[in-house]
Amino acid sequence: MSVTLHTGENCHLTNSNVISGPAIRRAGRQTVVFERPPVIVGRMSVVGDKEGKGPLGKYFRKVEKDVKLGEKTFEKAEMRMLETAIEGAILDSGLSMRDVQMLISGDLLNQLTSSSYVARSLNMPHLGLYSACSTMTESLALASCMINAGYFDTIACATVSHFATAERQYRFPLEYGCQRPPYAQWTVTGAGCSVLSDRGEGVRITAATFGKVIDFGTTDLNNMGAAMAPAALNTLTVMLEETDTKPEDYDLILTGDLGKLGSDILRDLMTEQGYFLGSNYIDCGNMIYAVDQNCYQGGSGAGCSASIVNSFVIDKMLAGQYHKVAYLATGALMSPQSCYQGESIPCISHAVIMEV
Repeated sequence: MSVTLHTGENCHLTNSNVISGPAIRRAGRQTVVFERPPVIVGRMSVVGDKEGKGPLGKYFRKVEKDVKLGEKTFEKAEMRMLETAIEGAILDSGLSMRDVQMLISGDLLNQLTSSSYVARSLNMPHLGLYSACSTMTESLALASCMINAGYFDTIACATVSHFATAERQYRFPLEYGCQRPPYAQWTVTGAGCSVLSDRGEGVRITAATFGKVIDFGTTDLNNMGAAMAPAALNTLTVMLEETDTKPEDYDLILTGDLGKLGSDILRDLMTEQGYFLGSNYIDCGNMIYAVDQNCYQGGSGAGCSASIVNSFVIDKMLAGQYHKVAYLATGALMSPQSCYQGESIPCISHAVIMEV
């Protein structure tokens, strides 16, 4: 059948589930390939002192020595960090605030507190997203769709997390001093922002795979890696199938944030599906802290992969060390109330393919 577009052009739907149009191509049920791939023209990463002392410390654009950033509360510190990341990315792009037509952002706090409070001072349209630790890839995927379709030409995508705010919302008051189990992760104090544009040179987002909510029955709030690994499995296998690629076609496959345990589980699950994840696979939670920092299974939090991608990963891509990267952030979509009531943890993973 034929569908007439407003432009007068025809878009043909075929039984192969491929939509041919002026700007968009569906590679399958969950994957979109962009005919006009948006470019990351500006970026910024901000982290706390603990993260700055880790293996990637030299790559982060800004390291905050004061965990409260001079503010009275940890929540206000998180807002300050997010605002710094957004303003820094826009400055890096060479654009002004007025040039950015949309802000897409999210965080881990109830009712997207940090994102909403920061957006009120930036005077630009705002879409607030909650996808837990997968917020960065969801925002990049949505922004890419909107730019590719021609509705916007410049969008800022950002997210943030703070150890102290997330810890007392999801687990225990900081003063309680609870002992962590060995399979736990450490919420990263960090923020990242990418400015996407329909013009410019640099790293392009060429495709996006939107994930499904997956729940394998994990109920332990500390065991995020085991809870999220099946969601990463689902999205990664769908992305490979619908783009007709193999793991070895990518210079880097990056998840965030499964930690050591979760990434080991993902490797085993992928092997069962007939895929081998070799040395080109790594998890952001594994990268951000050193072993002697006593963070157990590594880092987590919406700011973990966002800060790493907007520093280390894109640095390496622009230097020619990586040419094609699959970035899959993973999120646990529970609330404190749902887990206290005995519910299991639903999880999701969204993926974007980044190319130079």
